[in-house]
Amino acid sequence: MSNTIANNLESIAAKLSKYDTKLIVVTKTRSIDELRQVYDLNFKSFGENKVQEMVEKHELLPADIEWHLIGHLQTNKVKYIAPFVHLIHSVDSLKLLKEINTQALKNDRVINCLLQIYIATEDTKFGLSQEEALEILNSEEISELKNIKIVGLMGMASNTNDNAIISNEFKVLKQFFEQLKSSFNSNNVHFTELSMGMSGDYELAMSMGSTMVRVGSAIFGERVYN
Repeated sequence: MSNTIANNLESIAAKLSKYDTKLIVVTKTRSIDELRQVYDLNFKSFGENKVQEMVEKHELLPADIEWHLIGHLQTNKVKYIAPFVHLIHSVDSLKLLKEINTQALKNDRVINCLLQIYIATEDTKFGLSQEEALEILNSEEISELKNIKIVGLMGMASNTNDNAIISNEFKVLKQFFEQLKSSFNSNNVHFTELSMGMSGDYELAMSMGSTMVRVGSAIFGERVYN
């Protein structure tokens, strides 16, 4: 057992408890051994960016882990995670929602989804504009998708050290979340989750109303790419 991982998780958990925020442990590129260490400390919500890596790890680890797909998802990859994924954070089109619904139906499941909203200043991140999200939520087709449930929003702030920029982006997302929460409530649309905040800004995100933070390097240390 790595003392560093255990100490980092304990420190983060203490901060989370003040805000009743859920920790999604970002496990991309991390070894099975590292994931088992986290699991043994009773943290069981794991976030992966890539479908193939998530499927491989799911097959090797305990069945009670909640798997969160937090990276960009292509429609042709949905079928691989549909049998087990707990929450898809990165829905950025009606086409993708329809495919998730199709694959969920095949697996006799209802899959929870978040709409990913584009809030950053750079051009490198995926996501919907607020107008595009409203278009999806107002579409007649949404009510026909019985095997998905839209439970909230996800956003990624700009990659910057300027907390004023990040704070403003989180504020915009939180306000949009509250707007949708009060406007949309049906069998398959019910806003309860706001996924914002990563290793560099999760404390700020929690203070601004995030219900889920996606933290990796603050737990494991900086990622080493081969």
